[in-house]
Amino acid sequence: MNEHRHETHPEIIKRLKRAEGHLRSVVAMIEAGRPCLDIAQQLHAVEKAITQAKRTLIQDHLDHCLEDTVGALPRDQRQTIETFKAIAKYL
Repeated sequence: MNEHRHETHPEIIKRLKRAEGHLRSVVAMIEAGRPCLDIAQQLHAVEKAITQAKRTLIQDHLDHCLEDTVGALPRDQRQTIETFKAIAKYL
């Protein structure tokens, strides 16, 4: 299989490592009997980091892989691709 890398991959890795650290903290907090509010805040941080990593990966894929596959299109067909990329930001 060919190596598949994009410019944003280091940023995605950084976000996921941050989420991994937050998740370890959540487990330790639960084991230590910390208050639910504190745990919920940490879980929110995990969720946010993962969501942002996913969005970055999807947008990068659309911006590069889809463009490479589709290639040059006439303006009327181009609008459909641009609309698809724009709506995907809401995933």
